[in-house]
Amino acid sequence: MKRIAVVGVPGGWSSERLADALAQRTGYRLLMDPDHIGIDLETGAAKWGALDLTELDGIIIKKVGPSYSPQLLDRLEALRWINERGLPIFSRPARILAVLNRLSCTVGLRLAGIPMPPTFITEDPAQALAALERMGPSVFKPLYSTKARGMVVLEPGAHAAEEIARFQAEGNRTIYLQKLLKLPGRDLGVVFLGGQYLATYARAASGNGAWNTTTRAGGKYQPHQPSAAVVELAQKAQAPFGLDFTCVDVAETEDGLKVFEVSAFGGFRGLMEASGIDAAALYADYVLGRLA
Repeated sequence: MKRIAVVGVPGGWSSERLADALAQRTGYRLLMDPDHIGIDLETGAAKWGALDLTELDGIIIKKVGPSYSPQLLDRLEALRWINERGLPIFSRPARILAVLNRLSCTVGLRLAGIPMPPTFITEDPAQALAALERMGPSVFKPLYSTKARGMVVLEPGAHAAEEIARFQAEGNRTIYLQKLLKLPGRDLGVVFLGGQYLATYARAASGNGAWNTTTRAGGKYQPHQPSAAVVELAQKAQAPFGLDFTCVDVAETEDGLKVFEVSAFGGFRGLMEASGIDAAALYADYVLGRLA
């Protein structure tokens, strides 16, 4: 039987579910918190505590930390070392690195010609203010966040410069602002496994006045049958990154379809709650098939 470990968050819903799915198929269960990984660049040794990671048949990365931060880049680099020395890892750490940071993901999408909301990036608060006045109400986004954490909506006006300075002082030296789009009360999570379309769920806004549809803001997952155009755009958006499992956030706007991001890890809970699809089981089967 294959010995496949999950890098994830102990106690996390998706991490535990994926570890359980692998255990049911292989009889082996290991959920690794990445802060216990150690690599020796001289000898090539890679350990998780006392475990020699080279004895594994593979690793699946579900999460590299409970929250997004630059520290996750360091953890991914350690996993990249292990992967490049021959241990199969899904998705490959080098590919996750390209989407974990919001700016690198955005640059990759725009270079691939993917339509996104108008976006401006700068470290200069004066340029950020000019962009806000030009674009109108905009969402200011941290480079490392999920479920809209740390994001704020700012509008042009007398206090805009002060609010931009406050956003930058909160640790956002690079200012990333994106025009606030009018959504039809929902956006879509379009999920891919091994580069192939799997399913789509909707995140429906709570109706409590929140500007975003995230579950943190009261949004609910719902089943959704997307148009061919939505699937085609999402397929094109995820293709350059080559992730084994990913979810593309797509919005249907007055100006046409727009992509917000390609996720490094997301999609498990949305598929389960919206459609009863067990993404953990499907992912486990996919990895076992790749390792066969």
